[in-house]
Amino acid sequence: MCRASRESALVLGRTGATLVTGGAGFIGSHLVDRLLEDGSHDVVVLDNYRRGRAENLSAHTGDPRLRVIEGDVRDTDSVAAAMAGIEVVLHLAAQSTVMGAVEDPAYNFATNVAGTFNVLEAAAQCGVRRVVLASSREVYGDPIVLPVDEGHPLLPINSYGASKVACEALCRAFARERGIDTAILRLANVYGPRDIDRVIPRWIAQIRSGIDVTVYGGEQVIDFIWVGDVVDAFMRAAYWEGALPPINVASGTGTKILDLARRIAELTLANARGPIRLMPGRAMEVTRFIGDPGRMAQMLGLEPPTDPLAHLRELIEPLHVDGPAFAPQSLPATA
Repeated sequence: MCRASRESALVLGRTGATLVTGGAGFIGSHLVDRLLEDGSHDVVVLDNYRRGRAENLSAHTGDPRLRVIEGDVRDTDSVAAAMAGIEVVLHLAAQSTVMGAVEDPAYNFATNVAGTFNVLEAAAQCGVRRVVLASSREVYGDPIVLPVDEGHPLLPINSYGASKVACEALCRAFARERGIDTAILRLANVYGPRDIDRVIPRWIAQIRSGIDVTVYGGEQVIDFIWVGDVVDAFMRAAYWEGALPPINVASGTGTKILDLARRIAELTLANARGPIRLMPGRAMEVTRFIGDPGRMAQMLGLEPPTDPLAHLRELIEPLHVDGPAFAPQSLPATA
């Protein structure tokens, strides 16, 4: 039984709101920005603030269209409270890094798998129209062929990827058994403002602190995608008329990790190449991934970028002798 109360529904002002789980996090907060900028959405955020930050939503303080719930997808009461009056769920709450899953596998399973079950169960009980899952390119593991299309076998090599395979399976099961519409977006490596503790923000911080950039392996080839493009994909998947198959959200371009480190160093240090320390590759990390963006273009109408790393300059203010660097916290509009 849906436990959404009449009072909590009235808080939203009207039905048909959008719930963003993990909405104070990196991608989630940019989705909240877009939903509120659009002007036609009431938005509910559910976040436990393990990786999310209140300042990511500070631009919307006092906006009556936004309701923020500090809660956890592992807790059924929190999920039920957040689901009141919801039409669409954008489900991003997760343990969202490979190394985080290695360091705390129990939290990875409880949040990603059990948490996704809780979200789907509450959505089914409350008559939600669609749940859009943030999945990952990690579901493919080390690909057999490149570029990787959505028909590639799901062969994860780490527990994070395995948890996302389980989340996708739950979405398919709920769609068949409970009649809830689900959509799956398999994200390549997303970058942009507000990201923390992943490769690009970590390397920028290391260079600015005068620390050697630590590169594990260096020969890996990975597909990077700007957060604004990912927001576009979520918005189109959320309000697409009709069913959607799983979709890669990727640039279709591979970047060698060592080349990425050098490009960041050059931008950050005003064309003075910074020190790079090569370390052995880590067994749990995928060594190559280039996503096939054909279905993204066909189904969502989103063309892949010509240079997926063109937005790096928006994250890096070159260091000058008369002032320090800074990273912008606002996301420029994207087409």
